[in-house]
Amino acid sequence: MTTNQLAKIYKALSNENRLEIFLSILNSDEKNFEPGCDCTITKVMQKLCIGAPTISHHLKELSNAGLIETQKEGKYLVAHVNKALLEELKGTFDF
Repeated sequence: MTTNQLAKIYKALSNENRLEIFLSILNSDEKNFEPGCDCTITKVMQKLCIGAPTISHHLKELSNAGLIETQKEGKYLVAHVNKALLEELKGTFDF
């Protein structure tokens, strides 16, 4: 992983709302072990009391950093954590 990629990731997570959104998506992924049980963005919006335009901006930043992937399922937008990137990130500071 390059320093540029790391900087993008940490910049995305440095915003309190984005960090809350990411942790909500991560928490949802960990609770739902079955494939296809992703985190709907509607649930995150309700939990954090954030409007659609604001959450859309934050999701774009998290997605651009490679931390999450989103997809449309019917009328809902679902998100899940990029677990491969998290594994790579875990090994970044192994001493």
